[in-house]
Amino acid sequence: MLVLVFGLIGPVLVTAIYRFVPPPITWLMVQRVFEGKGFDRRWRSIDNISPRLVRAVIAAEDAKFCEHNGFDLDAMEKAFASNAKGKKLRGGSTISQQTAKNIFLWPGRSYVRKGLEAYFTVLIEVIWGKPRIMEVYLNSVEWGPGIYGAEAAAQKNFRVGADQLSPAQAARLAAILPSPLKWQAAQPGPYVKRRSGKITRAAGTINRQGMASCVLG
Repeated sequence: MLVLVFGLIGPVLVTAIYRFVPPPITWLMVQRVFEGKGFDRRWRSIDNISPRLVRAVIAAEDAKFCEHNGFDLDAMEKAFASNAKGKKLRGGSTISQQTAKNIFLWPGRSYVRKGLEAYFTVLIEVIWGKPRIMEVYLNSVEWGPGIYGAEAAAQKNFRVGADQLSPAQAARLAAILPSPLKWQAAQPGPYVKRRSGKITRAAGTINRQGMASCVLG
């Protein structure tokens, strides 16, 4: 009975609650607080976050976000092949997988954690849907030391609200997502500048081809 309640019913219930209630502090946020990095997070609904940021993040992190059901098998195969050849490690995680990991799980790598990530990914795809997944992702992802979510990131880097981001600012924020403690959006180095330029162009393609329609309509 305990296994049933905590292993099956519990995760489904919590996921259903988070469909309507902003998820509270995450494991990573707690870890960063103990590391002395502070905490700044300001929840904004998806309607109050610039569509430019939505398109930039999809372009940078998961171009097939609106097409897949939580898992991009092609990206996973490419990541596995690249890593097997001993090249620089690359990930194949979708925005849905990243959201499941960020909200429900602890930092680290293990087969158990990867299995739980897959389970929660299925749950949020079924219970939340794409707009809510993107909303939670953009309000919870790490964007610098102690900076979480689009509003805090926009205010910290550009002194504007998340709804007022320009295409270039949105691209810079998307560009630093893989390494937010190392890269800066406000004062980008050469690599971030090049990467943000590519994201700006890719976001234009996302816009023209309607590849963010599952979120933006």
